[in-house]
Amino acid sequence: MTLINAAKIRKFLENLPYPAHCIHCQGIDEKAENPVHHPSYEVTPSCNLRCIFCYSRIAELKGAAPKPGYYGSLNPKAITISQYGEPFVVGTERVVKIIRKLRERFGEVRIDIQTNGTLLDPEILGNEADIVMISLDAGSRESYVEIAGRDYFKKVVENIRRMSEQTYTAVRTVFMPGVNDYELERIAEIASIAEELFLQPISIYRENTELMRRLDVERAESLGEYIKTAYRLSEIAEVRIPGCLLLNMRWFLKEYDVGDLLLVRRDAFGSMPIMQRDWQFSFD
Repeated sequence: MTLINAAKIRKFLENLPYPAHCIHCQGIDEKAENPVHHPSYEVTPSCNLRCIFCYSRIAELKGAAPKPGYYGSLNPKAITISQYGEPFVVGTERVVKIIRKLRERFGEVRIDIQTNGTLLDPEILGNEADIVMISLDAGSRESYVEIAGRDYFKKVVENIRRMSEQTYTAVRTVFMPGVNDYELERIAEIASIAEELFLQPISIYRENTELMRRLDVERAESLGEYIKTAYRLSEIAEVRIPGCLLLNMRWFLKEYDVGDLLLVRRDAFGSMPIMQRDWQFSFD
């Protein structure tokens, strides 16, 4: 990777906005002692893809997938649909009904949707959600099939375009050195029509054997590799990184140099994806 001026990296991290999805999350609240993600409504643990990095599938395999329903504070400012599974497996009409019921119950609340973008109908969804985060982890049809297990590349790209015309849209890409890093510029070009390119560091579960076979773990655990990649892609699209990670990087830079930050390694391995919020109710 091309060497980058440390001063430019510092300026990049200091000026980088938080992702829209992270606003109101405790992860960017400096005063929160034990921060948790803002509430979510889990529609289903099921998914129509078989992504090689999926944590939701690991939760299902270990019997830890959350049951459908609302999790978290009953005084929310933002709600995510959903962090496990693919919500549009149940149909776009059903998801719209859930959104409307959440607004009826909680009033002026921001609704975010996390989706793989393969099943949603942009005409039906419209601007019902305030933020739509669409996953795209490959820059070509061939790589998409290898990573996601199904051939939906063209449809996802088209839905990114269509949703960008109707509501705030973020393209969510998991940073997987050795798997998709050589296509990230192409992904960024596709994401340039959206409001954000959300670059997510990979969480590694050993049960995802295909990922383990292909992933460059050394680079995946390097903050330097991740930061430099985000900086490079920012020349193409509106790059964002997780707000909690950005907050901690800024804390680090109050005491240490950028060069020190670029040498930091993160433990990317997990054992069990855990829902950290309590189940409250379900509309079913």
